[in-house]
Amino acid sequence: MTTRTRALLALEDGTIWHGYALGAIGERAGEVVFNTSMTGYQEVLTDPSYYGQIVVMTAPHIGNTGVNREDEESRHPWVAGFVVRAASPYVSNWRAAQSLHEYLADHGIVAMTGVDTRALVRHIRTQGAMRAVISSQDPEPDRLIVAARAAPSMNGLDLVPYVTCAEPYHWIEGNPGEWGSGETPAQRGEPTFHVVAYDFGIKRNILRLLAEHGCRVTVVPATTPAADVLALEPDGVFLSNGPGDPAAVTYGVQAVRDLLGKTPVFGICLGHQILGLALGGTTYKLHFGHRGGNQPVRFSDTMRVEISSHNHGFAVDASSLPDGVEITHVNLNDGCVEGLRAPDKQAFSVQYHPEAAPGPHDARYLFRQFVELMAQARNRHPASSG
Repeated sequence: MTTRTRALLALEDGTIWHGYALGAIGERAGEVVFNTSMTGYQEVLTDPSYYGQIVVMTAPHIGNTGVNREDEESRHPWVAGFVVRAASPYVSNWRAAQSLHEYLADHGIVAMTGVDTRALVRHIRTQGAMRAVISSQDPEPDRLIVAARAAPSMNGLDLVPYVTCAEPYHWIEGNPGEWGSGETPAQRGEPTFHVVAYDFGIKRNILRLLAEHGCRVTVVPATTPAADVLALEPDGVFLSNGPGDPAAVTYGVQAVRDLLGKTPVFGICLGHQILGLALGGTTYKLHFGHRGGNQPVRFSDTMRVEISSHNHGFAVDASSLPDGVEITHVNLNDGCVEGLRAPDKQAFSVQYHPEAAPGPHDARYLFRQFVELMAQARNRHPASSG
């Protein structure tokens, strides 16, 4: 970071945003979006839902706490690019293992600092999320604009195959001692529920919280048929977050259709959208999406407003939902659907991220509700429990 290599961000509308290279030297295309979280940049970088996106942080000072192993939400960063106003050249945190610049460079993430992110975010809010190219290897404006316009649109794009696991695996680890008990359900002596989790781009804190709520989790690839999941005799099925257009994840929608009514289902983010599609609804693309840890959502059961963590560019169309499907949560900023419930199908979901990585903890009760739903199903059918 001692040298000041020029970098450019070119948007498909022809606008150019100037800055300096951060992380790896190179060039990447993606959809430019913004995140309003004040903290948690490492969780943002390692959220698989950001695959194919160039993320602009609205917080002006990024990187001062460095990077550590504990805060990673998956096996490596997934963003197509990263844009900040001011990347800190200094690191001050007892958990830090390296600087943000070193981390981005090690993982081949092309990033920029010195960008007028306030103006850029206002532009995205007005014009909407759009295709873009970030470059520090050949920052020639006209060429980059052409490249941005040639990049694939997020509409109709199935990105789940790029982030899902290759083989099933098991998870029993809770949160580390600093943030949770760190014990497994067996160590706490709690009742164990077997949850099969579809990996559409799953985050580790979701798995940790399922474990802390008495679940042993089998994570399966996104293309796993419903019959294979039912053969594992789960007490419940979890549908994870992930990237891309939910309507393009046809295999996931079909699997959930085949599972509904046979086992309790809980979905988050992309999993919420897939559940909505499986129930007969439709989805649409938001103008610039919801990304950040400060979105107000009202829960109809309690009428309480939760401050919640979001990362989504698509939403379920409320008018498309059939009878028997309830809208449980609504975003107070724009009124979009943030939660669904289908009591007859033992299924519910939320659009936002109750695992809060990063973000507030207002919605962690949803994991308890999932456990309660599985307990009710087990009591009705004791012989079929996993």
